[in-house]
Order: sequence, then structure tokens, then C-alpha cells
Amino acid sequence: MATDRPERKISVESGDGFWRGQFLAMASPCEVLCETDAAEEARRLTELAAAEAWRIEDKFSRYQQGNIVDRINEAAGAAVEVDTETSQLIDFSVTLYELSAGRFDITSGVLRRAWRFDGSGNFPSAALIEKVMRDVGWDQVTWEAPVLQMRPGMQIDFGGIGKEYAVDRAAMLVRQASRASCLLNFGGDLVAIRPPRNQETWKVGVETVDASSSNAEKLLNLAVGALATSGDARRYLVNNGIRYSHILDPKTGWPVSDAPRSITVAADTCTQAGMLSTLAMLEGARAEAFLDAQQVRYWCNRGVTGPAAEAAKIA
Repeated sequence: MATDRPERKISVESGDGFWRGQFLAMASPCEVLCETDAAEEARRLTELAAAEAWRIEDKFSRYQQGNIVDRINEAAGAAVEVDTETSQLIDFSVTLYELSAGRFDITSGVLRRAWRFDGSGNFPSAALIEKVMRDVGWDQVTWEAPVLQMRPGMQIDFGGIGKEYAVDRAAMLVRQASRASCLLNFGGDLVAIRPPRNQETWKVGVETVDASSSNAEKLLNLAVGALATSGDARRYLVNNGIRYSHILDPKTGWPVSDAPRSITVAADTCTQAGMLSTLAMLEGARAEAFLDAQQVRYWCNRGVTGPAAEAAKIA
């Protein structure tokens, strides 16, 4: 598969009765597990998934110069007309903004100007957070599809939904291209297209909240559908002995208090699962109550010991 990015390579190897295709996208390890007898088919499906992941990364990453997100963020107050796919993502983001009463906000990415979640004790001042917050708030944006206009200094960031959207898109293409049983895993956000031939479900490991551990926190069974996980295992800071999650409240500019360390949600699509896990994290202490109200399967870890360590409603 041709690419002008030398770091964009795929590998395909056999093991445990499956072919495992691997590549990097969106700063995450990605894999495609295929139950097929043909190495050529496994490579073809991996290439198909990788190409779609890289397409979405190139189009929607805030790190890519010249793409639609960069054009919007560099518009300096000018109106920008967007294509249909971008318009759909913006509409979905608006839905999440409304469902979360403003706690999910694609303009909040600029808070990275104040916060550095690298595990250190670097802590921003209240004055800096207040200054950055002037550029946060979807209510300051004019959106009349397909035209978007923001004040100078404001930006959008699809990081909160991009990976889940990418794995759903890749899974759709793989499902259309083959009858093979496949599982796609993009950095812990995954979709099972069909169950394995000789098993009822895929065995999926949920990442531990201890970033130094390589062991799975819990094994879950997934036949068909999606899982998405939100958490702070790798992105946090510690100040005066207090751990601050990278989950920020766009209404205050500060980390959400009393949020679980991780939440995994099962749903029909990864986009739905990611939406629910993210909205639950933003609920903080009410995360479990929020998920119970949605009547979804989930697993929640608060990173403590004893009866309050976890809540689960997931097989």
C-alpha cells in the first residue's frame, strides 16, 4: 500500500488461530484480528482498515497542516465552508454538547495552552486558566451548516470522537469486503464484526488503570458490537499529592472532580460507546448513575480498594 509517510507501515503475522494485522494511527497501536485461512485476505483487510484510519487522521487531526481542522483553526474569525463529512461530525459534536449541558465541547481543546498532563507536578495558575477560558465555549460559535465561524483565537478539536469514528468507519469497510470473523482494535476502542467460528465471543482485555502494568484489568466477552474506554491511566498530573485527571470541564477549565479512573461501555457502535463513556466521565461522581439511566452495559473503575473499587453492569 503506497504512502508518503515512512512511519506508516503494516505488519501481518499468524498466531493463536488468527491473523493479526498491526499499524499505528492517531498516536495509537491499532490491530485487525482476522479469522481466515488466507494470509492475502488478512493483509488486504488490514490495509483497508489502515488506509481509512490514516485518511481520517489526515483529515481531522489538529496536528496536520492544511486540513479542514487547520483551516478552521487558522481562519482568524473568517467563515469557513465545510464538506458533508465534517458537517456531520460537527452536528454530532453539537448533540453531545447539548446532551452534556455544555460539558462536552469541541472548542475546549485550547485548554492545552494551560494544562500539561505528563504525570509531572506542573500546575497552571488560575489566572492562566481564566485567560484561556475566553476562547472556550460552543455558544460563541456560529454554525449554520455547512458554514462555521468562530472568534479569533478559538479552535475546534475532534480528538474526543475521532478514534471511535475511525474504527467504526474501518469496521464498516472490512465488513463489506469480507465474510471473515474480524475484531478491530484502535488503541483500546474496538469493534467485533463477527464472533470467531469456534467460539461464542471474543475475549477482550480492559486496560488497567495502572499505566506501568501490561496486564489486563478485566476480561470481557464480546460477540458482535463495540467497546470504548475513557480514562486517565496515562494522562494526568500530580500536585501536592493530589492526582488531577486530563478530563477537563469546559465550563470551568479545571479537571472534573471525583471522576472514575476508567469507564468501559458496550454499545452497537464504537461512536455510541465512546460518547457514553466520555459523557459519564464528565459526570464525575455521578458517572455510574448516568450510565444506569442509559441502561447500557458498562464497567467502571475508581482506582481504589474495597467495595467502592468498581461498579459493573457488563458480561
